[in-house]
Amino acid sequence: MQKINGRIRTGLVLGASALALSACVNTGELDWDLRGGGGSTSEAARQSTAAAPRPDANGILSYPDYQLAKARRGDTVAAMAGRLGLNPEELARTNALRPTDPLRDGELLLLPKRVSAAPQPATIGGGSGPVDITAIATTALDSAGPSSAPAPTASKPVAAQPSTHRVARGETAFTIARTYNVSAKALADWNQLGSDMAIREGQTLIIPIATAPAPNREPVPTSPGAGSPTPEPPSASKPLPNEKTEAAASKPKATPPSPDLGSGTTGASASAFVMPVQGKIIRGYDKRSNQGIDIAAAAGTPVKAAASGTVAAITRDTGQVPIVVIRHTDGLLTVYAGLDGLTVKKGDTVKRGQTIGAVRKADPAFLHFEVRKGVDSLDPMTYLR
Repeated sequence: MQKINGRIRTGLVLGASALALSACVNTGELDWDLRGGGGSTSEAARQSTAAAPRPDANGILSYPDYQLAKARRGDTVAAMAGRLGLNPEELARTNALRPTDPLRDGELLLLPKRVSAAPQPATIGGGSGPVDITAIATTALDSAGPSSAPAPTASKPVAAQPSTHRVARGETAFTIARTYNVSAKALADWNQLGSDMAIREGQTLIIPIATAPAPNREPVPTSPGAGSPTPEPPSASKPLPNEKTEAAASKPKATPPSPDLGSGTTGASASAFVMPVQGKIIRGYDKRSNQGIDIAAAAGTPVKAAASGTVAAITRDTGQVPIVVIRHTDGLLTVYAGLDGLTVKKGDTVKRGQTIGAVRKADPAFLHFEVRKGVDSLDPMTYLR
């Protein structure tokens, strides 16, 4: 039972992380901070951060306690190690990779020991001018193996040096950004992440340096027994408009006809969703601990779109398991995690009941399914037949 619960909790994390990547505005662009076009203040609650640092001419970012190197197009771990005069096995081990693993153009790797930097200093924004961070780089960073602890691990920051975070299993770029109270876009810019925001277990990320704290929304403290301060009413700055009142005995005006609410229902709101897979629900919806439902199904079982819509995003978790997000009318999103063999791609229009993939082989095999409106999760059972 403990093994099953562990698997289910992992599925929950994957489904929730997919939602974060899928919260796109109507233009199709990524909504980095889950604002969803609804006037949310989530962006305002994030700290302002400095501009992303630029590597030197050799692709090296140097700080007092560590260095990172930027991969070139076509690089492997071994190729980068050879170019920098490092041991391929040691470089691979430091970054939880293998020497033969290919690297994405621009990907940053943590170096196991210091290498010579180019004469041009790397710069970090936010000040009156460039800060030479190579001149104060004097300490070597000890090699570190892959982390197995799920809790966030960060280096101790020093002046002009960002802290670092080693990615644990189940984490996403969005959960890490929230942990450090920075925007996901800033985290992506500083770490040269790809458009899919993919990260891997054991990867080392640098945390953007804050240039201003998040807004203080705490209430003003008062002395015991003094009571809370009374907010100023709107009429204190602007008088209330004059209004004409009618006597209670007067005849009320004619009541306008009630609108036909049924005429405005379209798409997902006009009919119930179909079950994405047929099976037993092994974990129900809970807004705090499981923001969807987990449906047991045999590996290879076709997974269907719950309602007609458009594929808003396809991403992968740290285990490279695909996650599909479909946008429906009325601002609803459905999230499907634990898939394999996808038959759709981002931007595709899908019909209700259309197959989008299959249940992935796992122990146990199940589909994690969520229904969302903006950043809020909804109980899928209120929509399913």
